[in-house]
Amino acid sequence: MKISELEIPGPLLVTPQVFSDDRGWFSETFRKDVLVRAGVDCEWVQDNQSFSVHAGTVRGLHFQLEPFAQAKLVRVLAGSILDVAVDLRRSSPTYLRHVAVRLDAQKGEQLYVPTGFAHGFCTLEPNTMAAYKVSAYYSREHDRSLAWNDPEIGVKWTVDLDAAVLSDKDRAAPNVKDIGPVFA
Repeated sequence: MKISELEIPGPLLVTPQVFSDDRGWFSETFRKDVLVRAGVDCEWVQDNQSFSVHAGTVRGLHFQLEPFAQAKLVRVLAGSILDVAVDLRRSSPTYLRHVAVRLDAQKGEQLYVPTGFAHGFCTLEPNTMAAYKVSAYYSREHDRSLAWNDPEIGVKWTVDLDAAVLSDKDRAAPNVKDIGPVFA
């Protein structure tokens, strides 16, 4: 398993080693010891999975406030996504910057998203399934959303505004200027 830093400190790309033969392949998808050596020492408490029928489905940008802020470890089981993490740590030199990586079921790469970041993704093909571990339980009262298309953040999504498939919650999410400070 290889851990790579990305354009901003915090999020990491996790690339598993794949062992192939004439039957197919095998891969370890989670190794706590490898992640701990890379500085990721989370207690993962919940596994989540989503299935999106349509390409262009946007889920996010989501985060939870303290004390239920969540780190996430995201991977794709079928299809592919553009996975995005936005730095919401007010004191960070990369505040409001983001990373965007393509994750797919074939390569098996994963994105580690630390606490203090909003997370979201856009499906790149139909029938996409994503799975992710989180470090805190879901809490409705601490759950927040940020507008996926906020121009101040400037994510270059793979779908046009009018073509994106969104939940009502994500369609109504506020821009960053309207949420106030969320992480010190």
